[in-house]
Amino acid sequence: MVPPIQPKPVAGDWYCLSAEEVLARVGSGRDGLSVDEAATRLAANGPNDLRETHRVRWFPILAGQFKSLIIWILIAAGVVSAALGERVDAAAILAIVVLNAVIGFYQEFRAENSIAALQKLTAPLATVHRGGRSEVVSASHVVVGDILVLEAGDLVAADARLLEAASLRCMEAPLTGESDAVRKQVALIPSPELALGDRANLVFRGTSVAAGMGRGVVVATSMNTELGRIAGLLDTADGAGETPLQEKLASFGRTLIGATLALVAVLFGLGLMRGTPLLELFMTSVSLAVAAVPEGLPAVATVALGLGVVRMARRHALIRRLPAVETLGSTTVICTDKTGTLTVGEMTVQALYVAGRRYEVTGQGYAPVGAVTFEGRPITESDRAPLRELATCLLGCNHAHLVQEESAWKSVGDPTEGALLAAGRKAGGDRGGIETGLPTVHENPFDSERKLSSVVRRKPDGTFLILVNGAPDLLLSRCTRFLTESGVRDLTDEDRRRILEVNATMAREALRVLGSATGGAPAAAVPGQDRPPGSEAGAALASDGNGRFEADVVERDLVFVGLSGMHDPPRPEAKAAVARCQSAGIRVVMITGDHPETAMAIAREIGVISGEGRVVAGVELEKWSEAQLRKNVGSITVYARVSAEHKLRIIRAWKTSDAVVAMTGDGINDAPAIRGADIGIAMGRSGTEVTKQAADMVVTDDNFASIVAAVEEGRGIYDNIRKTLQYLLAGNTGELLLMAVCLVSGFPLPLLPIHLLWINLVTDGLPALCLATDPIDPDVMKRRPRRRSERITDPRFLRTLLLTGILTAGVAFGVFVVALKNGTVEIARTEAFAVLVYAELLRAFGTRSATKPVWTIPLGSNLPLLIVVGISMGLQVWSHHNEVLGRFLKTGPVPVMEDLRLLALGAIPLLVLEAVKGFRRWLARLNRESRTSSI
Repeated sequence: MVPPIQPKPVAGDWYCLSAEEVLARVGSGRDGLSVDEAATRLAANGPNDLRETHRVRWFPILAGQFKSLIIWILIAAGVVSAALGERVDAAAILAIVVLNAVIGFYQEFRAENSIAALQKLTAPLATVHRGGRSEVVSASHVVVGDILVLEAGDLVAADARLLEAASLRCMEAPLTGESDAVRKQVALIPSPELALGDRANLVFRGTSVAAGMGRGVVVATSMNTELGRIAGLLDTADGAGETPLQEKLASFGRTLIGATLALVAVLFGLGLMRGTPLLELFMTSVSLAVAAVPEGLPAVATVALGLGVVRMARRHALIRRLPAVETLGSTTVICTDKTGTLTVGEMTVQALYVAGRRYEVTGQGYAPVGAVTFEGRPITESDRAPLRELATCLLGCNHAHLVQEESAWKSVGDPTEGALLAAGRKAGGDRGGIETGLPTVHENPFDSERKLSSVVRRKPDGTFLILVNGAPDLLLSRCTRFLTESGVRDLTDEDRRRILEVNATMAREALRVLGSATGGAPAAAVPGQDRPPGSEAGAALASDGNGRFEADVVERDLVFVGLSGMHDPPRPEAKAAVARCQSAGIRVVMITGDHPETAMAIAREIGVISGEGRVVAGVELEKWSEAQLRKNVGSITVYARVSAEHKLRIIRAWKTSDAVVAMTGDGINDAPAIRGADIGIAMGRSGTEVTKQAADMVVTDDNFASIVAAVEEGRGIYDNIRKTLQYLLAGNTGELLLMAVCLVSGFPLPLLPIHLLWINLVTDGLPALCLATDPIDPDVMKRRPRRRSERITDPRFLRTLLLTGILTAGVAFGVFVVALKNGTVEIARTEAFAVLVYAELLRAFGTRSATKPVWTIPLGSNLPLLIVVGISMGLQVWSHHNEVLGRFLKTGPVPVMEDLRLLALGAIPLLVLEAVKGFRRWLARLNRESRTSSI
């Protein structure tokens, strides 16, 4: 009977079981499956590939671009404009609709490639042991029960339980967020609840082998692997849905069309009661409906967002979805990964302790740029000798290599050893000289039980130098002497106490501490060579008949040399960027796969948390229900040892709390949360392709400060869209009020359909686009972020809108009534039409700021608006003196002095609104002074 092909273990089952129990459960043995059995399982289970749970189809994405109600209002407006003979207007409106659809379709279709990108992280080939022999097969042909053979540099093809491990270390940062190479073991781990990064006897698909070798039995393939689970989470993350701006515009569109239809119906009924000709009334009603809808709004939003994309690109932020620009501006919470986002993403030695002195090491990452200093000063000649001794240990007992790819230095091998290489260079060491003058005889790789690694090197005189690195406390127990400035002396209890104190101090500073020591043996240590008498080490070594320098023999009677303290340092700009977020009312939450103590230390260092604070680990988070998480999420700033699923749960909990959430990261384990957030942000340099595909924005310089700059741009863009909307609606409100008052009062219609369409074209077109490109207010980051539930048309917005509409309609109505008494209906309509255009154009300058007086805003800061207003006014004046244009607009001649009078009257709404703005500023200042005096 064929055993279960894809056994589904209880959570934590695989690492809690012994190797033999795992083999029995998957129906395999240490010699692996037979070739026939592997073929049977492959046929039953399918290939070891990540499958998409749904196929992306282009038509639903394209149809989705036409869901917005305001889009259908625009389409109707375009059809009506075409029916009225306004073909230019109709073409422009429909072109806007098509352009929006094309841009949205292209960007959303590309965004669906996240799961496909995961395929690039899997190994194309894998070595398996089948039928008692090893063979290389396609990674897609690996099945549960196969024995994987792992060596340094391999990509792991499937999740496997280790059966053998010799100094095996794996890089799991893309999957777990852990920046260090994880040391692997074979023994079972009895703890039933462990974070993914702590399951040391498992290896996972998509990770890589940094050092050593091992063998493991495959326990999960395809979508059942941890990587496959993330692919499934990506598919269920559902993206951000509609952005806050889209939600607000959709809500506004529904309200607008309802109000417009109601008003037009009322006016149509009043016209019928007055006996207005049905055709004229119908044309006027349709014109009013078209005039009431700000058809320039989507164009304004597209232009504002598009320009924001260009500005953000200059500030190292690439936008993949246009609406994401505005979403950034309303962000209230930024959930950020630690490794590679807030930190450099590379281990760096920052402190050295040798000969009783602690030295600082400058520079970051693996680049050989930096120096060793003492108390901020350059080292002296007396410091160089002990530092070179320590550098010899760091460089000589090391298996990594540093390579330069373009402008970046990278570690080939264990990142910790890469950091030691960089520090050894800065301390004056010469690895080339060590390799040439002190050739390697034997190596004892790091062992999780010994917690030491050692290298035996042959000296020119035939004797041997032993270099040892490892855990400081264990290393000290094997040392009998101590390196000082004056040479080597016996190691006292006081020396041990002082060294352990320095070690504890470095650990409290979130530094990972490594000790270094040296030893020696005479030439007779190698079989076949003469051994000088009286050498115990030489005797022990010579007694090894195999000629091997065993660890328990050479790692004793050592000379303690020094300590190296290293960690993944915060980015230099991260602290200032976090502080700026906090001053702007944005909560910064750290979510990492690293150890809780490391996470807390980094969080304090960059200002994410102050005081005692609280760190919640993934194991604790696993026990919380969704309701408990929602209750606690607002009080937690740091999460550690979390998985991809945990990150997505945290994002969803914040979103249910009315927060607009941004998620930043670079690893595979960040991708589901990035996709599920309102705004997903990927790191451009260190980020995986999966993360970039899932993101709405990519930060090209991996700089957290660039995210803050993008938030500033987003806030400014929202301000521009909001004030442009107010400008458009206020003008339309004035037109509707003017028509309604005249119909109710029994006056002739003050505006003809052509007048309404012209006003829409001249005042709602280019001036509105110019407002959308207004420079960002310098004080925009001093305000608190908007709430998700906040409407784009809040009470203050509506009060200003109504006041503006009343003022505009009032001035135009007054001009119309006076002109009607003194002249013909044609002249009265001409003057009312003109004053309405002047009032709306002048009002554009006051709309640029809701708080600052118009005279404090330089006209030259928005030169396009000044030019557009000037040209539009010129066209209006010209229509009063040009017979062809006058006949087209159905206007009569107006003397120049009368035009000047109408221009002055058109300035009244602007002047009154500025007076109101000044009054509000005065009241705000009084309130601030009152609060200050009460304190």
